[in-house]
Amino acid sequence: MCIASLYFILLDMYPFFFFSFSYSGAKLALDSLEVPVGCVIVEDGKVIASGRNRTNETRNATRHAEMEAIDTLLEQWREKRLSTSEVAEIFSKCNLYVTCEPCIMCAAALSIVGIEEVFYGCANDKFGGCGSILSLHSSSSEALMSGGVPQGKGFKCTGGIMASEAVSLFRNFYEQGNPNAPKPHRPLTHQAIQ
Repeated sequence: MCIASLYFILLDMYPFFFFSFSYSGAKLALDSLEVPVGCVIVEDGKVIASGRNRTNETRNATRHAEMEAIDTLLEQWREKRLSTSEVAEIFSKCNLYVTCEPCIMCAAALSIVGIEEVFYGCANDKFGGCGSILSLHSSSSEALMSGGVPQGKGFKCTGGIMASEAVSLFRNFYEQGNPNAPKPHRPLTHQAIQ
């Protein structure tokens, strides 16, 4: 086998390597009775942030894995007193690896921060923002501005990486039941049950 062939084999396996870290975060979320989604943000081949769903733990519906990872980085960079343009430059070189397609909220946030590329496991047929419901990743590649406020730019997106493993975590979560799910406000009617 020549070196060029080996290079392309390793390049094809690259997303799987980082996805394994995302999967670990998703398992941690599952063990914490959270919807099992985990992610990592990678810059220059190095994990620089990770996140997992923490919506139940924090009682905050915005605490999705992607938002946790983004906020971790923003806090680190705020402490280093990086400028907005420096933060934008770093994000433009970062990739996100996440077990499930980012929801509309997270895809919009990833667009606003200017992430370069997103790799995800399974599709999000109810709330997906990278093609399943909306395609927020495919907007213009130039950052949009509205009144001087960045409104986001497009990013590359690749789905289906270890999708069956991600779906398996979701099955486990829903089979065990979600003790944090709201109770129905009214009983189901006999007709609705059938």
